[in-house]
Amino acid sequence: MTDSSSSRSGKPLFYDPTEHRIRSFVTRAGRLSTAQARALETLGPQFCIPYAKSNINYSSAFGREAPTVLEIGFGMGETTATIASGMPGTNFLGVEVHTPGVGSLLKQIDEQKLNNLRLIQHDAVEVLRDMIAPASLAGVHIFFPDPWHKARHNKRRLIQPALVDLLASRLVAGGYLHCATDWQDYAEQMLVVLGGEPSLENTADGYAPRPDYRPVTKFENRGIRLGHGVWDLVFRKKGQVLP
Repeated sequence: MTDSSSSRSGKPLFYDPTEHRIRSFVTRAGRLSTAQARALETLGPQFCIPYAKSNINYSSAFGREAPTVLEIGFGMGETTATIASGMPGTNFLGVEVHTPGVGSLLKQIDEQKLNNLRLIQHDAVEVLRDMIAPASLAGVHIFFPDPWHKARHNKRRLIQPALVDLLASRLVAGGYLHCATDWQDYAEQMLVVLGGEPSLENTADGYAPRPDYRPVTKFENRGIRLGHGVWDLVFRKKGQVLP
């Protein structure tokens, strides 16, 4: 992913035949700066939620009742912090395994005085399965997941039917799943996979305009200058929306 998620750090979801299970990341070493380490030590206890095999009580975790949006793979957290800052009425729960990224976002939480962000440093699939109650999320963000552009590696891509089915089960009726990628063939795969999930419906005729809440990242701007495309997909959970 770009600086808005973890894919460029190598953390896609894929089936690992050696372990016979779905994984959401590949562990890779990263350098932890002094500031990131300090943020983990001083801010982690307040803003990080430990993994546990029990559903998160959002009102307790955030200290209020508000719609909750999950982001899978926030990378170094710049985009996550920007979105949370611009949407103070929404709770944001970020999942990331990359320790420097967690430290970086904690630092931004402190600098920007963000009270609507909580982080979990753990495998996203296990978090979804064990900590997120069905029909409890207002939205899910997955921005620029690793494209695994070689054809033989496509099976390692994050957006696969099994994960989309799990994600959809955690959305409330009317909740949304927003994916973005800068690889056209991955965008095409996303469109097929998301379109094949019977509980979701596309909010656009194909790809969606970039929603205002998603900022254009430095990585994305660089790609646009080089003539690369960016594709956003926004699908919603079917069903009666409660008032």
